[in-house]
Amino acid sequence: MSQHRKAIIIGAGPAGLAAALRLHQQTDIKCTLYELRSEPTTLGGAVGIQPNGMRLLYRLGVYDKILARGYNGSNITLHSLQGNTIGSQDLVGWARDQIGFGYVRIKRTDLVDVLLEAINEAGIPIHFNKRVTHIDDGADGVSVTFKDGSTDNADILLGCDGIHSFIRRYWVDPEQTSEYSGLSGIGSVIPGSSLNPETTAQISGLEATMTEEGMFAVTRCTQSTDDLYWFFTKEVSIPGSGDRDGWEVQSKEEVKGFKDPLLKILENARGQWGETLREIVSKTSVVKFYPIHRLPPGGTWSKGRCILVGDAAHAMSPHAGQGVSMALEDIFLLSRLLEDHSRNLDQVRVRYEEIRRPRVDEIYKMATQNGNSRKRSGPWGLWLKESIAGVALNLSWAIGLERLGFKQKHLVYDIDEVEL
Repeated sequence: MSQHRKAIIIGAGPAGLAAALRLHQQTDIKCTLYELRSEPTTLGGAVGIQPNGMRLLYRLGVYDKILARGYNGSNITLHSLQGNTIGSQDLVGWARDQIGFGYVRIKRTDLVDVLLEAINEAGIPIHFNKRVTHIDDGADGVSVTFKDGSTDNADILLGCDGIHSFIRRYWVDPEQTSEYSGLSGIGSVIPGSSLNPETTAQISGLEATMTEEGMFAVTRCTQSTDDLYWFFTKEVSIPGSGDRDGWEVQSKEEVKGFKDPLLKILENARGQWGETLREIVSKTSVVKFYPIHRLPPGGTWSKGRCILVGDAAHAMSPHAGQGVSMALEDIFLLSRLLEDHSRNLDQVRVRYEEIRRPRVDEIYKMATQNGNSRKRSGPWGLWLKESIAGVALNLSWAIGLERLGFKQKHLVYDIDEVEL
């Protein structure tokens, strides 16, 4: 590759924006971003970023602005439908003590806004309404053709275009397709001002409730604590492959069709907590529905001059809270490898996968295991899950497992310390 290299990045979500920023900061590579949609947008309510990801956002230079937008309460409290508290735990306390970075829950739109602002300040070109139709990968470079007839050429092409990546399906690994996990979610971001003050006062950190049909959770998602994000995850049978991207429901009748079954599930929830859950759902006016898809482990992550990043390479269920952090780790590793001019691109590709696959496989398994608690169960099954969770939460505190980093050691992983 020439001394002054160029990269085309497909996808202007968090992964693509962060990739452009890091390459701009650390390498001689000039990036141009292309986004399918006509404007910055992203499906979903809010995303959690854990300590390993927050440390990388600090190095990216956007940490303070992320903190200013998001909510950093990291405690999880598990409630029962009988109205009592089963247990509580700081999800990242040990990791925060070790590396100085904690947890943030932030609206996806706010995360994208912060990264876009940094992209604009860095003067990195970004083009919207650009649908890729053809890729020509040759010895002298990679060429991309868009639906509007325009083209671009570069030394490297990064596919940051998510789980349904065109770059993967068209060029890198057409045989690798996403699979429906069997779980789907509904949820919404709602203004705290729409709720009784007594209701919002009960929400600190992540408040979760197991039911026979799945798990309901609610948390704050803005630094000002103005907004709450709630979601309910359960098993759903969807004909065929299901809707891949989910959809936003706004009409009153359609929203009612999603809310009424959930209110039915929550109708026997007791005490003040039961009233809180029902009020949160009742006051919701827009619902997002999203079938949870993932990529089976394995698959090809690169080919020729094309490299996949984040969900385009290894999308997993969201139940480990590591989606954004895994993409950031990919990006930081690639930037280190590409910074070294003694490596050719084939060597970069090989080393990228050698380092990342064990880590990704570890988090993938964790996400799958965590998802099991969202599966349907009868009364005895719910009692068993609550009992196991209660013992785990309370025993962890009682015998000091939290102080030993139990279930938190993956949160202090530093991709920049990995030997290249």
